[in-house]
Amino acid sequence: MVRKIIQGEFARFLLVGATNTLLSYLVYLFLLEFLVYLLAYSLAYCIGIVISYFLNVYFVFKKRASFGSFIKFPAVYVIQYCLGAGILWLLVDRAGISPAISMIGVIILTIPVTFLASRFVLAK
Repeated sequence: MVRKIIQGEFARFLLVGATNTLLSYLVYLFLLEFLVYLLAYSLAYCIGIVISYFLNVYFVFKKRASFGSFIKFPAVYVIQYCLGAGILWLLVDRAGISPAISMIGVIILTIPVTFLASRFVLAK
């Protein structure tokens, strides 16, 4: 039963991730009309974290939003970023794999970790 719940959550997590990526990109494109690209990226990234929080709380883990989990949720993205950067460095600089191919490995390896970290923060 636990396995079935987690499998359903993971499928919803992947759907939310794809949706959030698209929404964040659209926000970025919109902000580019008014701001320099780095500021547009930074704001779109922050807005994406907020969108991701609410989609994950209500759709993936089916919980109630709380101030505490909202404050903790960005830590998931810090973990994802640090882990991804480390894996990317290992694959490119140590294993000699091209950066383009290495990024695919980063995505494959960080998605389960991001799911588990999100689950830890949001599904308590």
